[in-house]
Amino acid sequence: MKLSIPPAALPALNRDHLGQAAHQAVQELLQEGESANTRRSYQGALRYWAAWYQLRYGDRPALPWPPAVVMQFIVDHAQRSTPQGLVHELPPSVDTALVAARFKAKPGPMSLNWLIHRVAVLSKSHQLAGVANPCEDPLVRHLLGHTRRAYAKRGELPVKKDALTKDPLSALLATCDDSLKGLRDRALLLFAWSSGGRRRAEVSGAEMRFLKRVSEDAYIYQLLHSKSNQAGQDRPENDKPIQGEAARALSAWLDASGIQDGPLFRRVLKGGHLGPPLSPAAVRDIVKARCQLAGLEGDFSAHSLRSGFVTEAGAQGIALAQTMAMTSHRSVATVMGYMRTQSAQVRAAATLMDGERPGLNRKVPD
Repeated sequence: MKLSIPPAALPALNRDHLGQAAHQAVQELLQEGESANTRRSYQGALRYWAAWYQLRYGDRPALPWPPAVVMQFIVDHAQRSTPQGLVHELPPSVDTALVAARFKAKPGPMSLNWLIHRVAVLSKSHQLAGVANPCEDPLVRHLLGHTRRAYAKRGELPVKKDALTKDPLSALLATCDDSLKGLRDRALLLFAWSSGGRRRAEVSGAEMRFLKRVSEDAYIYQLLHSKSNQAGQDRPENDKPIQGEAARALSAWLDASGIQDGPLFRRVLKGGHLGPPLSPAAVRDIVKARCQLAGLEGDFSAHSLRSGFVTEAGAQGIALAQTMAMTSHRSVATVMGYMRTQSAQVRAAATLMDGERPGLNRKVPD
């Protein structure tokens, strides 16, 4: 069946180029579908690229960038071994200017993860612009690959936060009193930890509409969108159980705060009034502040809740599949990266020849 529309009803579209309205709609969908953390991270990386380029080349950058510029960025920020020790090519004057303008926190070389992230962001910006991508140049890829190997040979591994397993987490909970802020922090810590080690953005973005009470001491939180499920696919592991002590702490916070809808965790203002929802940075600050109050020694942050849950699950012999259902990991390699060496699974694998184990010392039948 052939359909027809009066000629004056709609403007003709160009099949090779998007119109202004469609282009705007595309940009809005891309922005809405991207997490706030990712957007801030990309914006910060691109600002650094632009500042470094202006200081190094005395001009404003424009896409596409030549591969030689990316290679210069790599050697400026990656350390290499020489007879004089570890060196890099970023001039001290440029380094000082970047720190003074707050593009860097401190002078000196950056971590390998930082460098790889910056290159990935520049690559993505070229892909989205539809121009030649210098990060895909064979020489750039070859240099970056060997830079990774050089760091690995020196034993410079990514620094991981310490894990908040059951015992140190209990020390944090002991610092939470019965004030409104104490009730909130206790509920927040247990919600994040017991539901599988939620990321800080998932905690700050938690809303009452996704929380369902199933009994006096149990809730189900439906995590529809996360870093490991950015498309919002309907999966069985989206339902995160919150039970026992975690459920009781959450009930105490909700009863005291009177929250019935909207954000689950909010700022507590002077006079006990509720403010806007917590930001991801505020979740991190709460964890750090409670660690300091508890007198814990180590490098802890919000991600310590995630590694702590995975490590504790291993220590208690929880099957890896069950742990992954709680954390929402899709890759065994990724979830194992969160497991610290104190895990019972790791220790048991290192002592296979020691003592008897169920099923391993059975008598062979005649």
